Amino acid sequence: MSEVFGYHLVPLHDVARRITDGSHFSPTPREYGYLIANVKDMKSGEIDLSTCTRISPSAYRELKATGCTIKNGNVLLSKDGTVGRVVVYRQDEEIGALSSICIIEPDDQLDAAFLGQALQSEGCTRQYDNFMSGSALRRLVLRDIRSIKVPLPESEHQRAIAKILDTLDTAIHETEAIIAKLKAIKQGLLHDLLTRGIDANGELRPPQNEAPHLYKESPLGWIPKEWDVQPLECMANVSRGKFTHRPRNDPRFYGGKHPFIQTGDVAAAEGEFVSTYSQTLSDRGISVSQEFPVGTIAITIAANIADTAILAIPMYFPDSVVGAIVDKAYNIRFVELSIRKAKRILDARAPQSAQKNINLQDLRPLLLAVPEKPEQDAIAILYETLQNQLQNECDALAKYRFEKSGLMDDLLTGRVRVTPLLEGTIP
Repeated sequence: MSEVFGYHLVPLHDVARRITDGSHFSPTPREYGYLIANVKDMKSGEIDLSTCTRISPSAYRELKATGCTIKNGNVLLSKDGTVGRVVVYRQDEEIGALSSICIIEPDDQLDAAFLGQALQSEGCTRQYDNFMSGSALRRLVLRDIRSIKVPLPESEHQRAIAKILDTLDTAIHETEAIIAKLKAIKQGLLHDLLTRGIDANGELRPPQNEAPHLYKESPLGWIPKEWDVQPLECMANVSRGKFTHRPRNDPRFYGGKHPFIQTGDVAAAEGEFVSTYSQTLSDRGISVSQEFPVGTIAITIAANIADTAILAIPMYFPDSVVGAIVDKAYNIRFVELSIRKAKRILDARAPQSAQKNINLQDLRPLLLAVPEKPEQDAIAILYETLQNQLQNECDALAKYRFEKSGLMDDLLTGRVRVTPLLEGTIP
């Protein structure tokens, strides 16, 4: 097939001056020297120079003499192990490459940015899979890469398509960076909220080493003077799910209309509200189980210890999940955060065996540092505000990725033309 919706498809070797790979030997790493890149350094459409290995000047000269260096304008395709990562190299610094990276220098017929987008398209990834089918080792060889067919619109169309898709890539990468920053802030904030709390002015208390008079010693270490230490069982009714193991998918117990949450569902929630579930119980199934109400904190006690989620709808649990129904005198989110903070302690209590687990005797007496209810509420609100911001960015990222996926399919196949854009009718 040589044409898709009017765009001619050509083998890569017909539109490239050079298709090669990096060095097949690994130079000795040095503390200082020239850079050499591997697949691990191909991140978010760029080479992360900060993670590249350094090599000696003599080793670099050997790479350069054998054509194993990356130059501005080259298009890079990961070909070993992790296959299909693409980078359009736009940095002035010439660096070395290892053999896991294919280096493509497009000729004048092919715009580098357009090629970078085309190599990420569904049409190209299908070709990668076809070349690797039947092989246990995921690897593309140069012979196959040279024969990969890519679309070849007119040059001005290539540049317009690349500009549209590159704009979305920029939005994706910027949103990914915001999400990473918010996650780091969230982790630090969670620690501060549960060790320092919020004072009467709505501010985090100073750390204990800066204001020791605001803190007191406790079985959990230094805590604010106004706080107490309480066992979880005094704050919540803690009980284990009653549905014990039954043959998988047994229609007598499974497949009804009653939501049944699994340990994997709890882990996937990462402490947040959960309304999704991987299985359901029949009426007979719930006759040997127990329903937990909205607001229950689900806590895993097998395999992954002390993963948490808060029920957004009533659900049934297996016996590998515990439900903590929090007393009205306490804030549910605050209690969940406190259990999450204790995950490492609970995990350490589990026997180091193939199937790690804890029991109610580990959870019920779990000591938590607890402020008065108004401060619990303030801590919960501050956490939820940041979590909502993070979720909004994650939603935006999903939207950008969905938009790009659809546009790639439309633009790179020619199903939707960029002619109106070139004529100035699209802003």
